Amino acid sequence: MSVITKIKKGYDIKLQGEAIKKIIDKTDCRNYSIKPGDFKGIRPKLLVKEGDKVKAGTAIFFSKDNEKIQFTSPVSGEVVEILRGEKRVLLEIRIVADERIEYEDFSNKGVESLSREEIISLMLTSGLWPLIRQRPYARIANPDTAPKSVFISAFDSSPLAPDKNFTIEGQSKYFQSGLNVLSKLTSGKVHLNLKEESGTSKVFTEAKNVQINWFKGPHPAGNVGVQIHHLDPVNKGETVWYCYPEDVVIIGKLFSDGIYDPIKIIALTGSEIKDPAYLKVRAGVNLDCILNNNIKNDNIRVIGGNVLTGTKIHKNGFLGFYDNQITVIPEGDYFELFGWMSPGFNKFSFSKTFLNFFNKKNFNLDTNLHGGERPFIISGQYEKVFPFDIYPVFLLKACITQNIDKMEQLGIYEVAPEDFALCEVICTSKINSQDIIEKGIELMIKEMS
Repeated sequence: MSVITKIKKGYDIKLQGEAIKKIIDKTDCRNYSIKPGDFKGIRPKLLVKEGDKVKAGTAIFFSKDNEKIQFTSPVSGEVVEILRGEKRVLLEIRIVADERIEYEDFSNKGVESLSREEIISLMLTSGLWPLIRQRPYARIANPDTAPKSVFISAFDSSPLAPDKNFTIEGQSKYFQSGLNVLSKLTSGKVHLNLKEESGTSKVFTEAKNVQINWFKGPHPAGNVGVQIHHLDPVNKGETVWYCYPEDVVIIGKLFSDGIYDPIKIIALTGSEIKDPAYLKVRAGVNLDCILNNNIKNDNIRVIGGNVLTGTKIHKNGFLGFYDNQITVIPEGDYFELFGWMSPGFNKFSFSKTFLNFFNKKNFNLDTNLHGGERPFIISGQYEKVFPFDIYPVFLLKACITQNIDKMEQLGIYEVAPEDFALCEVICTSKINSQDIIEKGIELMIKEMS
């Protein structure tokens, strides 16, 4: 039975540079990278060396904490460089792709004939398991546990986010195959969560083996954490697994065709992009191939993901494993003398400090913080954009003071850093809320292990 949930708390930030609905094929790019840093909490053990030949699906490294979780190459080709940081921390494995991609053969037996244990084993071996994450903690799901439910957020409400109705079109075969797989991983429900609007793709609305739920409201309505909180909240000792439509397609392709083929449609967005559009790429692609001759200026910030939760990367860097969007905005490396005295017609202000409500156009924002960190006070701002039945300021202060009992009582099991992104944006005190929550989660994992 479908559920309709209306989210009242939140805020939509309208930015310039939305991707137009055309797809440019960039699957012929040659340089790729796998970055262990994309996978939080993973201690990698390398399985290849420079000069090795690999196929798409060849294991590159595995997790020292759970050797069954493997991370595999997105392409076939040669391992050309292995980069390490301080204390020999593994940073990147770079691969130059073949002109014609070859795949490891993961024999297709059909989902119907496989048990839950066989499905998990195949996903672990092929490198697909990292696509499935869990709450609490927003880490790669533990394959040795069983979730009470599985969530798929089929829309993204963050600024300039890709339209998943567009990116999933034509993938109904693989999407349904992936859903059939996920339905075997839990004894509970598989929740497919859609935005209540016209034009929702039939790939979603006609899906089987799922419960379709509808959400209405501003960002962060599209965050899977918000959806879990309202439909099946996580308590101590429980787990909920989640992934996204593009992940479901990749999973479906493995069980339909017997190959690991991490092709997805990403959105190239932002005010500094000449031609914002959708790109068909493979995971880990080099950004130079994507951004070449498509940037307006040199003084820019390239973000893997959206402006609220994304990661800063070099314009010659590589697409992150979980990234479905690249955003390019102006770098805010300037000092604005007496900036607070200006009317601020073109400045973003949630609290209406500036007269931006006269501006009916989308904002062209840069990375300037317009101030530094100040005393952390209870202002009531966070509660206006935080659609959880949780006291956000008290949870943050419990994380800062490392009070584990209070963190548990105040809802640490239900949240991830992305759920505090809007709080961070509107914060008068300029508090780095996402970093505080991430450190709180790391403390919980350490104490519970």
